[in-house]
Amino acid sequence: MSASPRRTIGVIGGSGVADVFEGGAKAAHRVATAWGAPSAPIEEGDVGGMRVLFVPRHGPGHTIPPHRINYRANVDALVALGAQAIVTVSSVGSLREELSPGTFVLPDQFVDLTKQRPTTFFDGGKVYHVSLADPFCPDLARAAAEVGRSEGAPFAEGKTYVCVEGPRFSTRAESRFFRSFADVIGMTLVPEVTLARERALCYLCLAMVTDFDVWAERPVETREILETMRGNGERMHRLLGRLLPRLGTVPTCACARALDGAGV
Repeated sequence: MSASPRRTIGVIGGSGVADVFEGGAKAAHRVATAWGAPSAPIEEGDVGGMRVLFVPRHGPGHTIPPHRINYRANVDALVALGAQAIVTVSSVGSLREELSPGTFVLPDQFVDLTKQRPTTFFDGGKVYHVSLADPFCPDLARAAAEVGRSEGAPFAEGKTYVCVEGPRFSTRAESRFFRSFADVIGMTLVPEVTLARERALCYLCLAMVTDFDVWAERPVETREILETMRGNGERMHRLLGRLLPRLGTVPTCACARALDGAGV
């Protein structure tokens, strides 16, 4: 059977992105999952002709810290409402001089240094070992790179995201260590990316650099991060407005076959 076009895209909004709809959402869905409730009711609307589902990762008013987010419920609620792909927005710190605050980053690899989060849907019964050799959907990444390059804003792709537990920021020693293998640092990519793969979804992370991590010899200040996020917000809305309608194509990726041969 040939693949069909994607018709519904899920968006998980991070810090600084509270919605994606011009003129507001058309509906809000309260979804119960086997893992509990998602961060907020799932909003539904239209972006350039594409059906889009939106959930704010940190809840209304940014009240849920990174280590307490119900990632499994967020992903499963989007799946229950028909999402075939998930695009996420994340704020990150930079570990590279050339990735200055305000830069959009498209990671292609990650390193997981989280400590206490449930990272799988497969807690018992049948066991699946999914491959995350290439964690992000190449179709979505290709489209995002094309839109990002055309935006004229600082944009970088092919970077490594190190995900830490949070909510605290790094020590100087940790930050210098992270620089040896990663380009940006954040607190929310994992386990979203692994859960999306287990649900055989296309997944993409759009990261916004808000600060230089403390390796730059200056402690990170939340006030400065919030100011940068506000500046990035308008550009992120514009990027999503152009990107999401382009994702309703017939997939050429293997994301939908992620569980093939992965079961024990």
